[in-house]
Amino acid sequence: MFDFEYTSQPTRVIFGVGRSASVAEEVRALGATKALIICTAEQTTQAEDVSGLLGDLSAGVFAEAKMHVPIETARRACEHAHAVSADCVVAIGGGSTIGLGKAIALESCLSIIAIPTTYAGSEMTPIYGLTENGLKRTGRDLRVLPRTVIYDPTLSRSLPPRLSFVSGINAIAHAAEGLYARDGNPVMSLMAEEGIRAMAAGLRRIKDEPDDIRARADCLYGTWLCGTVLGQVGMALHHKLCHTLGGTFNLPHAETHAIILPHALAYNKEAAPDAMLRISRALGGEEAHTAIFELERELDIPSGLRELGMVEADLDKACDIALSNPYWNPRPIERDALRSLLQDAWVGNRPSLY
Repeated sequence: MFDFEYTSQPTRVIFGVGRSASVAEEVRALGATKALIICTAEQTTQAEDVSGLLGDLSAGVFAEAKMHVPIETARRACEHAHAVSADCVVAIGGGSTIGLGKAIALESCLSIIAIPTTYAGSEMTPIYGLTENGLKRTGRDLRVLPRTVIYDPTLSRSLPPRLSFVSGINAIAHAAEGLYARDGNPVMSLMAEEGIRAMAAGLRRIKDEPDDIRARADCLYGTWLCGTVLGQVGMALHHKLCHTLGGTFNLPHAETHAIILPHALAYNKEAAPDAMLRISRALGGEEAHTAIFELERELDIPSGLRELGMVEADLDKACDIALSNPYWNPRPIERDALRSLLQDAWVGNRPSLY
């Protein structure tokens, strides 16, 4: 017998090959007339293509999105949106770009149309993050939830396999933690398990054939499901550690999620047996933490934080920050066990039962 609460979120999802061509129609549907297109510097060409599709509806391109959304970048973006009289934002890219769109929405209440080109899943959540003075602050606010999300598999074809893999594992992390969330429910559990299955299957096919449009579509389908889970329920130890490592030490977001995930699952193994069973089933039968670790080796994903540039001397500081304001977790956060987890994740060891 279940005891839960469930509230659906008001996002319109458009999914299909070539569907990004409908962006002007979606801007008009919001009643907007001047859409600011935002992106990273590396995705300026894609953003300019969107600007061309918008024609007179375009308020130009702001190509300064950065990882972890530095507060200074967010302020410049808000000022620019005001200067060009933008009445909505079109964010094309991954988590960094969509995160910047959320920062603009938080300040100005402008509506967001998200066009994801990676598998991060941020577009399906009311969660935002801002980094200031070396600390990443996160929160939930429905004002930052994109009004429309356009999933077009053709746009992720140019995402290199390595980035596809770490981005996909990042999405799997959202679903995995959603399975043992304090406020979880059976609807989210169904979506989480299916999201993990679809993402893992798609990633394996991308390894064999990076240009496989069906594999890209499967990954975006998994992204939608995993991102929806992230947007509906709370996260736990894994996300706290990743926010700490990314915000304080500026480690790359998706790679950090990929490295930490098998260790966080091992830490929570005994406290969340049903969640581990679902993750194991979605990935083919091995124990959850082992299955994730082996999938990452299969995809040649970095296994240690030291490969990302983190120095061993900073592990104690990371542990202290994570302990100072911990997220709820199914197992109590214990300093010695957490420090051992970070050490194994730094080296790249197989996860232990901490």
